[in-house]
Amino acid sequence: MKTRKDVRNIAVIAHVDHGKTTLVDGMLRQSGLLNEKNGQLDRVMDSNDLERERGITILAKNTAIRYGNVRINILDTPGHHDFGGEVERMLTMADAVLLLVDAAEGPLPQTRFVLQKALEMGLPPIVAINKIDRKDAEPGRVLNEVYDLFIDLGADESILDFPVLYTNGRSGVAHRSLDDGSDNLIPLFEAILEHVPPPLDLREEPLRLHVNNIGWDDYVGRLVLGRIHAGHIDAGQTVYLHTEAGGAPKPYRIMRLYGFSGLTRVEIDHARAGDIISLAGIDEVTIGDTITDAPDTAPLPRITVDEPTMSMNFCVNNSPFAGKEGRWVTSRNLRDRLFREAKANVAIRVEETESPDTYRVLGRGELQLGILVETMRREGYELMLSRPEVVTRRVDGKLMEPQEYLTVDCPQEMVGVVSERLGPRRGRLMEMSPFGDRMRLLFEIPTRGIIGFQGEFLTETRGLGIMHTRFAGWIPWQGPITGRRTGALVADRTGPTTPYALFHLQPRGTLFVPAQFKVYEGMVVGEHIRENDLNVNVCREKKLTNIRAAGRDENVILSPPRQLTLEQAMEFIRDDEMIEVTPLHIRIRKRTLASNQRSVKPDWDDPE
Repeated sequence: MKTRKDVRNIAVIAHVDHGKTTLVDGMLRQSGLLNEKNGQLDRVMDSNDLERERGITILAKNTAIRYGNVRINILDTPGHHDFGGEVERMLTMADAVLLLVDAAEGPLPQTRFVLQKALEMGLPPIVAINKIDRKDAEPGRVLNEVYDLFIDLGADESILDFPVLYTNGRSGVAHRSLDDGSDNLIPLFEAILEHVPPPLDLREEPLRLHVNNIGWDDYVGRLVLGRIHAGHIDAGQTVYLHTEAGGAPKPYRIMRLYGFSGLTRVEIDHARAGDIISLAGIDEVTIGDTITDAPDTAPLPRITVDEPTMSMNFCVNNSPFAGKEGRWVTSRNLRDRLFREAKANVAIRVEETESPDTYRVLGRGELQLGILVETMRREGYELMLSRPEVVTRRVDGKLMEPQEYLTVDCPQEMVGVVSERLGPRRGRLMEMSPFGDRMRLLFEIPTRGIIGFQGEFLTETRGLGIMHTRFAGWIPWQGPITGRRTGALVADRTGPTTPYALFHLQPRGTLFVPAQFKVYEGMVVGEHIRENDLNVNVCREKKLTNIRAAGRDENVILSPPRQLTLEQAMEFIRDDEMIEVTPLHIRIRKRTLASNQRSVKPDWDDPE
């Protein structure tokens, strides 16, 4: 069939921190679309504040560059396991993938996940061994590991004949062989033109456009991003939206039509099959819908992603300090925001509960849910969060829970302590291999066992360990897993904390609050050194008298409090505790605030 020679669509996939966004920076810079005149930056595709703060890609994005007479549409995808839904969604717009692998670390869990999805969709790969400038780079070994990964995933012989490039995204260099003397990314551009299949020219067929993303513009309103799989579309044209609910397609008029050039949207009048476009004029739309030019045209198959494995309850804030710091505080505000998120993110699901003030949100992992909460917090929302829980299901009457492959990279002398900590969490060591002066361990562990482990892992490995997870399927319920071994220091009254009270509580544990910090009854102000909870008075003042004696006054010296981030708080809490999130503070509290109505003994629950 006839194909378009002027367009290529390629998705960049890799494990987190293997250099996807930096390489895309180099491609934009060498195509002339990124320079000092238009505000030259690094990691320009990470436009979200949270992405730039954390140094990771969270939201999949697209850009377009020109090489000769060909427009190359580049889809930049996240590299973290929790944002796999973004990867699966964007791969439906690509005709091939550029798989980046770190020249020292080799294929890691997310490398396997994204490659497996690409192979399932039949997308041919181009492999780039990136970061060849690292001192510990071993491109030959890593290439062999990549071949092993392809074979392990069942790739046929035609796929194994993929092109291999050696790249350094930071300096903008690509080589077909390590000694070819290239000093730019032209070999990469040439490989894309040569090996990425051009889209079919189906302009004469009925219009079918897949909705892959949803955005917003202050001037034109709701924006729909997608790829035209067949037909053509014009600005001002009447189209029909096929939704998941079925029924008669609803007509809309296209108000604006946009293409892409570098980092900007460019208004266009016409687009055809193979183009990735954005359009305005359709308000009620969901990711996975199909846009056609006739009501009787069959829609495209809906986008499907892997099932969520973790859930949290999002509740309206009902603490004594509720409504004092946030802008959006009611159950209606919370419900509208969560369901709006579920429309734009196919990996997030929102369920209503028996309580009108509580909503169950399901996602891929703690990081994905934490990013959602942090985004809402910055938008001015107040809410409370329950402890993360795994999603279970029953198969043939048996309770099943999700399992993960946990890859640990740590110094050799720390292998013992890591294995010891994962044992009570039902982790089973499957593989162990040397990796320079470090060791790489592969564990099978229930998803429950990973909840709250990140902080403990960093402490035990003194910050030198790296851990990554990958979903491994469903297994029978593994029984109770002991959570936090320490209790909590809980405030027994409302008021500001005093240095005098905090000083005398320091031997009892680690404090979370500084002096002159307002607390309320039931708020967790520290971590107890024992297993039980302890109700404490952090507002106690030193009583003054008329008697003074030399040397009797104590010098009050307070250690800096341990201020928990949102992710650390999610790891810390037990089932009887909740996190209060406001734009200004993150507090931990007991579900039951009154000290005379709750137990101080730990309670390990088992769903069975």
